Amino acid sequence: MPEARIAEIPQPLEKTIAAIDLGSNSFHMVIGKEENGQFIIIDRLREPVRLGEGIDRNKQLDPIVGQRALDCLERFKQRLSGIPKDCVRAVGTNTMRQIDDDSEFYHQAINALGYEIEVISGSEEARLVYLGVTHGLESEFDNRLVVDIGGGSTEIILGKNKRPGMRDSLSMGCVTMTMAMFDDGKITASKMESAILRGALEIRGVRKKYKPQFWDIAIGSSGTIKAIAKVIEAQGWGVETITADALAKLRKAIIKKKEIDKLDFEGLSDSRKPVFVGGVAVLTAVFNALDIQEMQVSTFALREGLLYELLGSMHHEDIRDATIEAFQQRFNVDSEYAGLVEKTAIRLLTQVENTWDLESSLSHQLLSWAAKTHEIGISLTHSAYQKHSAYILANAEMPGFTRQQQEQLATIVRNHRKKIETSTLESITKSRQITVTRLIILLRIAIILHRGRTPGTKPNISIEAKEKKIKLHFPAGWLYRHPLNQAELEQEIGTLKKLGYSLKLINDD
Repeated sequence: MPEARIAEIPQPLEKTIAAIDLGSNSFHMVIGKEENGQFIIIDRLREPVRLGEGIDRNKQLDPIVGQRALDCLERFKQRLSGIPKDCVRAVGTNTMRQIDDDSEFYHQAINALGYEIEVISGSEEARLVYLGVTHGLESEFDNRLVVDIGGGSTEIILGKNKRPGMRDSLSMGCVTMTMAMFDDGKITASKMESAILRGALEIRGVRKKYKPQFWDIAIGSSGTIKAIAKVIEAQGWGVETITADALAKLRKAIIKKKEIDKLDFEGLSDSRKPVFVGGVAVLTAVFNALDIQEMQVSTFALREGLLYELLGSMHHEDIRDATIEAFQQRFNVDSEYAGLVEKTAIRLLTQVENTWDLESSLSHQLLSWAAKTHEIGISLTHSAYQKHSAYILANAEMPGFTRQQQEQLATIVRNHRKKIETSTLESITKSRQITVTRLIILLRIAIILHRGRTPGTKPNISIEAKEKKIKLHFPAGWLYRHPLNQAELEQEIGTLKKLGYSLKLINDD
């Protein structure tokens, strides 16, 4: 299969889409479009930013490295010009996970790129890597081990066909290993052995889960593994695969060079040279720990996984919706009641989305997901169950969700009843705090309107909202016929007042 073609499209797709991977070593961008019923990669950009080099022990980013990253994003922005925001997805991985969402650099990065930047967890990164790798692979083997070595982390995934299963993200990568073990640029046999041991210790806790009996084929992805494969092929030690024997020969050849600056192997680019030795040590540790004798090399990775998921969302196949449904089943949610709350909450949202700046699809999705999951904590205990619901949503593995999305969802659910804890809003980036607060208010009102939990109840309520003033309009006599709802709405007036919002109940004639 040609490298450019990654997916069959069931219906014509006219939009150009792009995926950006802000890795610890390199920033990548891939752009594609539909052509003759297939999705074609039309452009690729890569810059060796080496963001991971700029993080110190206090997780502060060196200004010079930060500026290097911002300059790269400015160049990416030029290429993205004209592509709608919902057709672009940019994600940050290991190093970006260490940078605070409210840091000056994070906001500068968003401005430089011109699009939102999502920070994804190690587990989510692994899932997307597997998605990209397997959709670019034609293999007769069902059970697959996928290994992706990045600048700051290494993802290991076990899956069956195109479905990822067990996955782990390890805190070692080509940049971090090189900085830790070869920071002076010198290469010795003892240093290489120590680096491999360091990697072995990192993988020791998970290696039993990835024993050879659990997979039929091992596949490697990322720039590090592709670079190793190129050097091995140029040396005549293998073609299209990396074997344990070839990797041993490469280590010996590297040690003979004695210095990183003297790594002049055919097939090794100048941009990859500074972190190559660390990458070889990490891959060796993985080979040894998982008893890998041969590894195929994939040209696809995280960014292709992002593209494939973008394609799915355009055809209304969002992995996050499947995740929410799985949570409802797992925690025995009353889905009929949750559906009533969701419909009312969304109906209220559509009435105020313009005046409250809630037009984005994410705002609609967050409110919908919150309505569907706000009671998952009841499976643990009814007392303060909103806290249990929020804890689960904030800390559980949720395929498809970014760190920020989980935090926002958990915060909305945490405050859907009882007192609104303003301190929980502080974990949300400042640019999203107003949006999340407004979604909390809409969910609270929807839940109060369905206080009786009666199937088929459709409160014909309208809402007006402008800045911090809210008006709820009720049909004549509705409040009188629903005294419990009225009592709780009147109590809500006081609750919202503490947030600086006014709520007025109006009986229409």
